[in-house]
Amino acid sequence: MNQQTIGKYRWTICALLLFSTTINYMDRNVIGFLKEYFCSPEGFGWSNKDFSYVTSVFTAFYAGFTLFAGIIIDKIGTKLGLALSLIVWSIFGIANAFVGNTIAWHMICRSLFGAGEAGNFPASIKTVAEWFPKRERALATGIFNSGSNIGAMICALFVPWCLIHFGADPGWKLAFIFTGVAGFIWLIFWFMLYNTPAKLKGTKLSQAEYDYIHSDADEQAAASGKEEDKATKISWFKLLTYRQTWAFFFGKFMTDGIWWFLLFWLPDYLKKQFGMTTQEVMWPTFIVFGIAIIGSVFGGSIPMFFMSKGWPTYKARMTAMFLIALCPLVVLSINYFGNVSVFGQNAVIYAVAIICLAGASHQAWSANLFTTVSDMFPKKAVGSVTGIGAAAGGLGGVLVQLAAGNLTDHYEKLGDKQTAYVIMFCVCASSYLVAWAIMKMLVPKHKPITDL
Repeated sequence: MNQQTIGKYRWTICALLLFSTTINYMDRNVIGFLKEYFCSPEGFGWSNKDFSYVTSVFTAFYAGFTLFAGIIIDKIGTKLGLALSLIVWSIFGIANAFVGNTIAWHMICRSLFGAGEAGNFPASIKTVAEWFPKRERALATGIFNSGSNIGAMICALFVPWCLIHFGADPGWKLAFIFTGVAGFIWLIFWFMLYNTPAKLKGTKLSQAEYDYIHSDADEQAAASGKEEDKATKISWFKLLTYRQTWAFFFGKFMTDGIWWFLLFWLPDYLKKQFGMTTQEVMWPTFIVFGIAIIGSVFGGSIPMFFMSKGWPTYKARMTAMFLIALCPLVVLSINYFGNVSVFGQNAVIYAVAIICLAGASHQAWSANLFTTVSDMFPKKAVGSVTGIGAAAGGLGGVLVQLAAGNLTDHYEKLGDKQTAYVIMFCVCASSYLVAWAIMKMLVPKHKPITDL
């Protein structure tokens, strides 16, 4: 049966997730492009450590609330769960524009903002599990996950434009307001177009596409629609007894912080390493996150290639993730190729090219890592397990933010603006292989969980 006969409404759902993730990262990434103003005497006068506290408290609340977000979304469903999440993060994203320069108030706003953002990925991964067969899940995840890059790209151009066009103040305020308002526009389309396959069958969703979505052998029980509508309480502590949960936990803990480091600290690195201005840093960051989109989508397609050769799902997924984990090792060379005294003006081109590969690799890794949850767990547990992993990723992100802030302040006091970033990039390079090794050790062979 060809795709035209089957129908394509599931890709409309994927597009909705793409736009929600774009808005999620647009709102999240605003503060990274405001760091120079916040940390300047003409602005707020914060230190690098102060800035790391604000981003870390956001990360901590994001991490903590993903645990509850996953459980809540498994209970109330993705439609209401993702909508409530977006409303909360949009409100407090806008509120950030009205708190002045007081660090405490920024920390409160970013905390509540992080609590709201916590629902996006558990809801999105659960939606993919509901709407796509296993063979397409990594690709669908890669597509919606590319929204994290699109959101960062928009910020790379939009936030500096606000600062330049309106002035630093009120430009920084308008950046928070404009990006926050976008979420409420998305809600209109979400409520118009989204529901579960069982509820849209026979209207927007054809029977042929419904059957295709439920075509995996171990999910035939869901074909009647009863499984989708069945609300089953799953013990969070029971989930922690599975090695599969811990494999996802460490996969996220070891690697999520790397992406957060790029989001919040890449503009600062380019300015300090190459003496770039706010306006000059726009396009390199735009390019980095743009290239990462290719990694997200292409990375999601790699397991499909192996599966087309007859490989089992888990073997295909882990092989793809191993190949992807090798790519960030190129970041170990950034200290050499990014050296202006050696390569002159070309140094920034080489450094950005290396960071592009690192960013693309992370997104390819992330697309497959998220999909391991729906590979191993039944649909009713996907939101909860994703929440546990996202919390682990947030915890790793907190540690990375604090390390970046403390290292940057420490070496700047010594008159050295580069060494802190050399250390951080070494961490970035090695984290993926370590994560893959831990995951493989915990789950050497795939075994579906059927006793939940």
